[in-house]
Amino acid sequence: MAKKVLIDCDVGVDDALALILAFHSPELDVKAVTGVNGNVPLDMVFPNIQKVLSLIKPKNKPLIARGADRPLKGTTIHAHSVHGKTGLGDAIIDLKEGEEWWQKYSGPADELILDLADQYPNELTLIAVGPLTNLALALKKDPEGMKKLKELVIMGGSVRTRGNVTPYAEFNIFSDPMAAQIVFNSGIPITLVPLDATHQAFLTPQRMEEEIIPIRNPFSDFLIKATGYDMEAHRFKNRRSIFLHDPLAVGVAINTTFVKIERLSLHVDTNEDEYYGRITEKGDGPKIDVCLEVDSERFLELFVSRLKFCG
Repeated sequence: MAKKVLIDCDVGVDDALALILAFHSPELDVKAVTGVNGNVPLDMVFPNIQKVLSLIKPKNKPLIARGADRPLKGTTIHAHSVHGKTGLGDAIIDLKEGEEWWQKYSGPADELILDLADQYPNELTLIAVGPLTNLALALKKDPEGMKKLKELVIMGGSVRTRGNVTPYAEFNIFSDPMAAQIVFNSGIPITLVPLDATHQAFLTPQRMEEEIIPIRNPFSDFLIKATGYDMEAHRFKNRRSIFLHDPLAVGVAINTTFVKIERLSLHVDTNEDEYYGRITEKGDGPKIDVCLEVDSERFLELFVSRLKFCG
């Protein structure tokens, strides 16, 4: 039986790759995709969801919904320097008029989350790979309704390693620490996939040359363009490797044996100082399953194999 999932995302490059992995995995049944402000503004996130679904062409069209366009508190930040002007790097996907590979939900993302949790009580896994604003809004609206979710798999935070926005904080948590605090304290079972784990799962030029480029299908082509891989120079244009942050969260939803998990008590710093968005281990914090080590070869084998999917 495939695991029913909802994916909440802020579609940048790795979100797009996470969606491809999820829809190409028979272990998962993707019921919906919701958008949140993050890597790029919401007005770019929502079209990006549609573009990636147009690339994937899922047999069962998921519901899609727009979510929060700003954090609960604080200043909105984006990551155009990483994901490009549109959020999809150098990849271009044209939406064809009259061809829709999704069903638009009439309400906002937080309502869709609650509706699906109610429709599939204790069956729905929510995979969150952006700031946690939509989840926090749903919790504020109906905390008991949210407890009908089976589990949350969250890509975010840095627990025992350096952050990627500040020395202390990772982008998704830094974008809305208050939302993260609300979600962490919700009582819903959570598996956190922080930078500690995702920095162990990455694509190198060697893997691109030996495994990705030879696939020669729309998905490998998208990956090459979105990540800015230069096939003539045999390297990524702006970095040595590409971290698969969000795909790893999907991988954990598929199979937790890819990672080593420790149950930790965590606290999110919400004070607007140098530690804003930091996650620390505190004895009185909520207990969360945290992925700290990855069998990267097994995960990467899965990721590459699912890029070859032909429907």
